[in-house]
Amino acid sequence: MLHINDLTYRIEGRLLFEQATLAINEGHKVGLVGRNGTGKSTLFRLIKSEISPDDGEINLRKNMKLGVVDQEVPSGPQSLIDTVLDADIERKSLLAEAETATDPMRIAAIHTRLSDIDAYSAEARGASILAGLGFSAEEQLKPCSDFSGGWRMRVALAAMLFAQPDLLLLDEPTNYLDVEGAVWLEAHIRKYSGTVLVISHDRDFLNTAVTHIAHLRGGKLYGYTGNYDIFERQLAERNRLDMSLMAKQENERRHLEAFVNRFKAKASKAKQAQSRVKKLAKMQPVATIINDPIAPITLQGPERQLSPPIVRFDEVALGYQNAGQDDFVVLRKVNQRIDPDDRIGILGKNGQGKSTFAKAIMGELEPLLLDPAKPGFIKKNKKLRIGYFAQHQIDALNPRASAYDHVVELMPDATEAQRRARLAGFGLGTKNAETPAGDLSGGEKARLLFSLIGFHKPHLLVLDEPANHLDIDSRAELIRSLNNYEGAVVVISHDRNLLEAVVDRLWLVDSGSVSSFDGSLDDYRKLQLEKTKTTKKQKTSEDNSRKRHRQDRARAIQEIAPLKRETETLETQIAKAQASLKTIDTRLATEDLFTTNPDEAVALSQQRAKTETLIESLELDWFAALEKYEAAREREGLD
Repeated sequence: MLHINDLTYRIEGRLLFEQATLAINEGHKVGLVGRNGTGKSTLFRLIKSEISPDDGEINLRKNMKLGVVDQEVPSGPQSLIDTVLDADIERKSLLAEAETATDPMRIAAIHTRLSDIDAYSAEARGASILAGLGFSAEEQLKPCSDFSGGWRMRVALAAMLFAQPDLLLLDEPTNYLDVEGAVWLEAHIRKYSGTVLVISHDRDFLNTAVTHIAHLRGGKLYGYTGNYDIFERQLAERNRLDMSLMAKQENERRHLEAFVNRFKAKASKAKQAQSRVKKLAKMQPVATIINDPIAPITLQGPERQLSPPIVRFDEVALGYQNAGQDDFVVLRKVNQRIDPDDRIGILGKNGQGKSTFAKAIMGELEPLLLDPAKPGFIKKNKKLRIGYFAQHQIDALNPRASAYDHVVELMPDATEAQRRARLAGFGLGTKNAETPAGDLSGGEKARLLFSLIGFHKPHLLVLDEPANHLDIDSRAELIRSLNNYEGAVVVISHDRNLLEAVVDRLWLVDSGSVSSFDGSLDDYRKLQLEKTKTTKKQKTSEDNSRKRHRQDRARAIQEIAPLKRETETLETQIAKAQASLKTIDTRLATEDLFTTNPDEAVALSQQRAKTETLIESLELDWFAALEKYEAAREREGLD
């Protein structure tokens, strides 16, 4: 399916791949993992032939259909469902041809092919994919331009899944999905008939959706069978063996060096000493990953805790005010409290109000006054300090200011050493402290934002998808830091591993309310899978009904095709006879024909009579054939 052979590639002088080799077989679901900046997205560009390798080659199976979620997301007036349906080029082409085809055999062939590719259930399948990714039936009929970039990216993903390419390349697909969407995508990838290569830092997704792991490290690609947990155990065992071998090698090296140092001056031992010098020169160091430490993320909690609750919602309605129109209400009757030691995970589909709730905690949204007699309120401790992490916060970083410049604003009286120590505590050392924020990677921007929000030692951290830009090792470091943080934490995340490791309470934002979810994340996952199965059964029943109807229609069209051909053949013969009659009449109208050429005039008159008789006979046959054809169409229920 896909073979990468001795791949070498440099970017701006930096070696990303050095004789990297990997083979992916048909049907495999492969998770591509590695630290941020190691070249995973570059590998995708190489596979897509957007760039060329310096050496080596990438071979794809001949005539293979490659599927990629384009960064240019759909944004025009076309509806979501039509955008998805248009991704199947063959179906679209056949349907267009069916509108203009006149040959009965070609029409029958078109409908047979449409049936073979399951085209008649396409609309239901497309709608099912969109629903799985969080779009309601009403939203699927709206134009793409009505949705934000993140939602349009889901449409692009839906279109590519619908097209069913032989090899599907996905780059961090869960970054713009909620828990429900991620659960649906995991199940869809598992049953996907094609081959999948996916870049992901979502540990739970890699444990559930993939069958193999490709590890990119040190310019090389290493293949492993199994999910991420199995890969991690194999990697740990490999590293343990490498460390044992390294210790053994170092012990041998010491013995060799000791022998050389002791006997190199003795003539009787000079030969043996020289032999050991050559052996030392040939000894290659054992490669390990122990010397690849993860940069720290340090979040300092408050010096003194506040009395509970630090935040309280009492009969609060949340939403957005529309000038001259009714308020757009997202959440109603919110009654919740946050205490100084709370660890809360927020669950719920995108669009249900999770971010709206987070903004209310931050004070960016005031309660709506729906009933003057019963105004709701949000009460906060006056000394409360909150650190807020969200995507729009990352985007708000001054792109021209470096990480050091951002820290200078917060530490105007500190020494340069203190400022740089602050950055180093978040993994932003000398190499990237002076880099403009706009040129930092997503993970480096996230680390900078963590440094900024934790600067004043907040009592509460509100984190909206904090792990999206972090690789798996950095996510583990974030988990460690949050567990050491002595304050309250509210987390919105689709990363199940992060939620399970950090939170001890779950709130569900759904159907306009914020309520406690008494089950575990496993229970919530099972709930979503059950909903997916129920929806799938309903869709399958509808699809089967539509499919049977379309198959019956195609069969009927094939069966009555001879009757239609007979009718059309008679119409052609009548048209020819009528044209012949017209030619005869024109000739008979020639002046003085009967005087100058009486024999021809008689022959034409006789031919005319025969032609009229033929036309009458053909018309009678045509009426009979047409009655049979129309009766057959009515019997088969064709329009």
